[in-house]
Amino acid sequence: MGIAICRTREELRDRVRGWKCDGLKIAVVPTMGALHEGHLSLVRAALARADRVIVTLFVNPRQFNSAADLAAYPRTEHEDAEKLAPLGAHLLYVPDGEEVYPPGFATSVSVTGVSEGLCGAFRPGHFDGVATVVAKLFLQTAADYAFFGEKDYQQLLVVRRMACDLDIPIEVVGCPTVRESDGLALSSRNRRLPDDTRGAAAGLSAALIAAQTDIEAGVPVAKALDEARVAIAALPGCRLEYLELRAAHDLAPLPEADRPARLLVAAWFADIRLIDNVAVNHSG
Repeated sequence: MGIAICRTREELRDRVRGWKCDGLKIAVVPTMGALHEGHLSLVRAALARADRVIVTLFVNPRQFNSAADLAAYPRTEHEDAEKLAPLGAHLLYVPDGEEVYPPGFATSVSVTGVSEGLCGAFRPGHFDGVATVVAKLFLQTAADYAFFGEKDYQQLLVVRRMACDLDIPIEVVGCPTVRESDGLALSSRNRRLPDDTRGAAAGLSAALIAAQTDIEAGVPVAKALDEARVAIAALPGCRLEYLELRAAHDLAPLPEADRPARLLVAAWFADIRLIDNVAVNHSG
């Protein structure tokens, strides 16, 4: 039996209203589709926590900085539904553009602080698009829990800040990054990597983990980062965008690993942009 699919706010709210009347706890897993094991791990975590799980599928145009990237983003609704059905998720919400942004829509949600720097510096307006669509999905689903992967750590903190600041009664749960066998963080964009750069892309996580190991062993942060940047720059077809150590709580820049931290990286392989991050244990 396949997963139930709804496409309108009215139908979604009707389902949710019934679940709420029965006293059931609801979780939402927001996605843009092209589901992989990372997404499915979020669904499993949601099913372990909530009575009903809604997976949303919407390729949000407001968080893309390139029309070409938006056009190239994979749309695989049928395959996604087939992957979700065996897990036991209860509803797949697939709105179209006008369902999310009706004619006359004129509101944008902007989160400062944690959205600045890193991806926020290189993708202007991206996190406004994320915060806006996620706020709408939180309100439309009336979920008690939302599950996000830690791979996009900055996005996770932006969403948490937005929900807190807007008094949306939802717990935002971060789940560990899922990796391929060679260490590359799972991403819907991985399938677009050219064959001749796929192996090099795995070097991104290898360099990240090497820097993590060095910093935790007491190597000065600047030295560890410099060595990792050299290693990443040497990967065939790679263009490094950033590699930084930031505080885990608020993404403040850290010259030393004296508190819980994250190493975050973004790099391009051909025209594919990949991101990754790892936790760094502090020495304090």
